[in-house]
Parts: sequence; C-alpha cells; structure tokens
Amino acid sequence: MTHTNDFNEPPPSSDPNRTEIDSPPSNPPPSPPPSTPHLTERAAFQTQYAIRDIQAGIITGAMAIPLTVGIAMMSDYPIKVALATVVFACFVGWVNAWIKPGNYIGAPGVAAGLAPVLAMGVASFGMENMAFVIFLTAFIQAIIWKFNLQKYILIAVPNYLVEGLLAGVGLKIALNFFTMTYEIPASMESEAFWNIARIQMCLISLVGFISFIYLFTKFQSTQPAVPYFVLITASAILAQFISMPMLHIEDVPLHLALPLPHFNDAWTWISVIGFASMLAIIDVIEQVMSNAAIQKIDPLQRKCNTNNSLLAIWIANMGSSFFGGMTNLDGVAKSTTNKLAGAYTKFSVLIIGMVILFFVLNAQFLEYLPKFSLAAIMIFTGWKMMMGLLHVAHNGQYAMILATLCALLVYKLGIFEGLLISLVFHGLINFIVFYQVQNIKSKEIIKRYLKRFAGDGGVD
Repeated sequence: MTHTNDFNEPPPSSDPNRTEIDSPPSNPPPSPPPSTPHLTERAAFQTQYAIRDIQAGIITGAMAIPLTVGIAMMSDYPIKVALATVVFACFVGWVNAWIKPGNYIGAPGVAAGLAPVLAMGVASFGMENMAFVIFLTAFIQAIIWKFNLQKYILIAVPNYLVEGLLAGVGLKIALNFFTMTYEIPASMESEAFWNIARIQMCLISLVGFISFIYLFTKFQSTQPAVPYFVLITASAILAQFISMPMLHIEDVPLHLALPLPHFNDAWTWISVIGFASMLAIIDVIEQVMSNAAIQKIDPLQRKCNTNNSLLAIWIANMGSSFFGGMTNLDGVAKSTTNKLAGAYTKFSVLIIGMVILFFVLNAQFLEYLPKFSLAAIMIFTGWKMMMGLLHVAHNGQYAMILATLCALLVYKLGIFEGLLISLVFHGLINFIVFYQVQNIKSKEIIKRYLKRFAGDGGVD
C-alpha cells in the first residue's frame, strides 16, 4: 500500500512487535522433539511436552505478575481482581484447548492496551457498574464470534490505525508510571522538592531502568523473563536497606454476584452500550493481531484459529464479570515468553494460572515489590507500544502520518474519540482522492468500499 487506501488493504500485520512488550526472536525456533502428527494437533496436553510446559508456565507466570499489577493500577482496578481475572482466563483457555483450540502457546492476561479504556469506564460508570459493562462486552464478543464478524471489523479499521491507538495508549502508560520513579515516602518529604531522598530515588530508578533495558536486549531472544526476575529480586533486596515507596495491595474480597446494572436512565444505557461495543471491538482486534504473531512464533508452526480464540476470551470475559473481573486476551509479550521458556501446549497456561493463583491467595507477598521497579517495567511496556509506530512504515507515508495522528489524538482525547476522529479523517481523505483526483463518482466509491466486505477478509 502506498499513500492512500485503494480498497485493497493487506490483511492485519502479523508483525509480532505490535502489542504489549516483547517481540518474537529473529532466530529460528529450536527443533521440536519428535512427535507423531496426531500428537502435534493436540493443543491442551501432550505427555512428551509436560515437563517443558510446566517449566514454561512457572517462568511466564512469574513474569506476568508485575505486568498484571501495573495494568490493574493503570485501569483503576483492584490488583487482586486483575490477578483473579488472569487465573480464570488461563483456566478457560486451557479447557477451550481441549475442545476448540485457537492457538497452542498463547498466554492469556489483562491487556495493557485496554487499561485506559477500563479506567475511563470506572470513572464514567463507577466500579459498581463495571461488572455489567464487562458482561455486556462479552455478550457483544459472543455475537462477533458466532457470526465470525471479526474479519469485517478488520476491514473497516486499518491495522495501522490500531498501531496508532496502541502507541497513544503506550504514551499514557509511560507518563502515568513516570511519577513513581521519583516518589519518596511521605516521612522524607521536605519543603524543597529536590531533596537528597528524591535525588537518590531518581538515581536508583535510572539504574534499574538501564539495567532492565540492557538485560532485555541481551536475553530477549533466549530468556525474556530474566530482566523481570533480576529487577524485581534486586529491588526487593534493596528495599530492605533503603526506605522507598512499596506496593500496597488492597484486600478486596472476591465473591460471586450477578453482573446487574445499577442505573436506569436512558442516556446511561446508551453510553454503556457504546462503551461496551468499543471495548469489545478493540479486544477482538488485539486478539486477532496477537494470533497472527503467535502463529509466527509457534515452535511447531501450527495454524491458529482466530474464531476459536475469540470463543475463549468471550467466555472468560463473561465469567469474570461474575466476580467483578476485567477483560482478557492472549498477549504477545507473555506468549513470547511462554514459547521461549519451552511451552509446546496450552498445559503451560494452566501452570501460569496456578502460579498467579498463589499470589491471589497470598497477595501480601506482593507488598515486597518497590514501586520504582514496577514503574520501570510499565514505562518499558509503554515505550514498546509506542515503538509499534515504526512498523507502520512499510505501509507508506500516508499510513505513518495517520497512525501518528491517531496516537496523538488517543493520548490527548481518549481511545474512543481518537480512533473515531482518525477513521473519519481517513474516510474523508480517501473520498477526496477518489472523487477529486481520480474522478470516481460517489456511488462507485461506496460500491467499491462495500465490495471489500464481500470477501472473507483474509482472516481465519
């Protein structure tokens, strides 16, 4: 594609760098252990891979904890609720793999790209209504799954606009957590902002962040969990000798309840339906794009079935709404770690859920985590999401400009407003080019656009 959309866009980018944090390695995957064809197709469990899956699940689960904590804080959700959401999504993903496998090594979790959306929902509708919002989101996703509608969504929303959206969200995340890099305990505050304690905290944060980047660069293609383990372990040890702000876990009881709405006016209903629709669509787009990347890094090169993955996420979303949970999807960052740690089947996902379940039941252990180390991880998360804009360059200057505009609008105005304005702007530019430059009549332009939806969209 060059500078304009000619109604023949390529399918969504399978570039594995486009979501969350990590990118799949450039090196070819290691040769898998020998297996018979019928075993290769089993997604949920294979005896020959059990040890590798257990190892991968433990490593990926440990790495997923600080990410989940940070995303929960960005979403204004209780940390225990976010962790419980991941546990439930892992269980659903593993069970679904026995019946309708979507992918073979994808690791579920709460998505960084949806954090500002959820925070906006909490601010707009109150936490008491978010369970109903998530239930409605899952219901809309169930409709998308039932009628295989994701291919039409991906035709209507160019993949480079999704990259722009994620870049804007990444900027929000990075700036949101930046304040933690110089935060000091209240007892050390003084009239002067730049006192010794704050300068010391800034230096510690800087060293921690640089060390994390160095380790990530060194191990991203072999052991991507190493920088997380080193940073968290070193910072927890350092906190025993230097006074610094620590993570606080609110002891929120987890209980089952019907996800009923606590409002009755018509305008709120309209707002909630619109919000849930956009949340559902963004979640679906991210899952489809993630599946393209997960298929590329699968050690056995197995084909993903996107619609089956959507089945798992809407069931998990609907189930989580009964305990006030969040939305989920198979993220590229955790899936990449899962693969590099040795995963071959979804049994690793069950192990991930069990690791995180331990911290749901023993959340007090998370309070040994200094805030600056969490900030370093989340700033890195945001930075990687922003760098996704660089992968739009292959689509041409027009796509790059529009994606950058979308990123700025999302950062300044919000996800919904930014994406909608970008789509309107995209449509107007295309109309002007075809109508004024190529002298194509309005009816023919509309006919060409609608014709794009007649095919299969190129999505499995």
